[in-house]
Amino acid sequence: MTETGMTETRERNATPASDAPGGRPDRTRRRRRILLMAVAGAAILGLIALVFGGGIFNQAATTEPEPTMTAIQIIPLIILVVMFVVATKWPLNIGVMGLVASFGVGYFMLGMSDKQILEEFPASIVLTIIGVTYFFSMAQRNGTIDIIVKSCVRLVRGKTLLLPWVFFLIAAALTALGTFSPAAIALLAPAAIGFAYESRIHPVLMGAFIINGAHAGGFSPLSVAGVLVHDIALKNDFPISQGALFAASFALNLILSVLTVVLFALIGKLRDSHGGQHADVDTSSTGRPHGQQILTLVLIAVMLVCTLGFHMPIGFVALSAGLLLAFINIKEHRTFIGGVSWSTVLLVAGMITYVSLLQHVGVIDTLAEQALALGAPLLIALVLCYVIGVGSAFASSTALLTAFIPLAGPLLATSSLSASGTVAALAISATVVDVSPFSTDGALVVANAREDDRQRVYRQLMFYAGGVVLVAPALAWALLVPTGIM
Repeated sequence: MTETGMTETRERNATPASDAPGGRPDRTRRRRRILLMAVAGAAILGLIALVFGGGIFNQAATTEPEPTMTAIQIIPLIILVVMFVVATKWPLNIGVMGLVASFGVGYFMLGMSDKQILEEFPASIVLTIIGVTYFFSMAQRNGTIDIIVKSCVRLVRGKTLLLPWVFFLIAAALTALGTFSPAAIALLAPAAIGFAYESRIHPVLMGAFIINGAHAGGFSPLSVAGVLVHDIALKNDFPISQGALFAASFALNLILSVLTVVLFALIGKLRDSHGGQHADVDTSSTGRPHGQQILTLVLIAVMLVCTLGFHMPIGFVALSAGLLLAFINIKEHRTFIGGVSWSTVLLVAGMITYVSLLQHVGVIDTLAEQALALGAPLLIALVLCYVIGVGSAFASSTALLTAFIPLAGPLLATSSLSASGTVAALAISATVVDVSPFSTDGALVVANAREDDRQRVYRQLMFYAGGVVLVAPALAWALLVPTGIM
């Protein structure tokens, strides 16, 4: 299932997820409004500190002229902040807002033509998203993904405490091969949460493992997020190692999962007293793959060889594999096209185009120079990790990555910090917090909980997400930035 297909799942489950506190939606809205106000306030204060406060924190810098922002830089920056607030409060695609804002700022403020505005349009990334989601929509619809999941689950019969690790690895494999993390979670959550209830494993523990697993594989050289981060870094003249980014993401999410098991063991929640047979569990055995499923598995192997062995572009390879499957099942071709994640295409294209416009007018460079004026590069990197982490718990991780990674360029250019380590810490901080029930990933876990248990799962997942927001950015920073391990 791709993100478009996943949208149907989210719409079907939207009411239960939003009503998770059990008949108290007003209280939930108030809590979210308070959190949003806190995040927005922190962002505004941070911008004020960057724009006006460099000399306060670093008196030595006062002898040098302070970089100041002009009106033509401040206005587009304010528009960016407003876009994030609007996209967080209402279900609007921030990429669409980014494209419209690019036109408004570029055409009316800067006098640019449409060709100039779209010079940095990320065509290769858009092609990657289309190709990967096109192929994996077919893999989901023809039952290949279902066979992989059930085959892995059958391997641990009688050892139920291994089930979270099985789903961790399956989710990591799916995202490493190119499936979006929300799409992978939408695929796995119904079966995983169902097996959790049946095996008396805490559903929040199982949900955390699915999400961590999806993020563990989410920055592979084949994944859209991995390609996105690598291309943004390369465009900003600090190339990073794709293999190192993948390894760091996998290791950090593995560590976080181990810490999660320790936490649940300490509070006595590894076994859940609210267990019992789940209505949506399908425990029937799955036969061997046949027909299209065998071909799909072969094509996945061919995609790995072509992209990893021969360094061929994953977008074209995935489109070619998808077209072959489409010829075999020509009657359902329209449904396969519908599986393309158009919402993500818009998000990535709009955000990268708008951030490129900010770079054109010097916003990114000025903000980075003002951040450097605050003092130690290590401290700046830690602050960036927390800002992107807290923001991502409520907004789009992809959008925040496209906005924040360029800020690391001048920081890396004027310090001895590792480019791969710093970018990996930012990328991991932006994604691990998606366990929040306010994010797509966390909402999918709540939506797949048993109806009479959604209030408890929602509440406990929110507490767990709060702990992740506090710990994960610091953990990613501590292991990757000061150590220079990458």
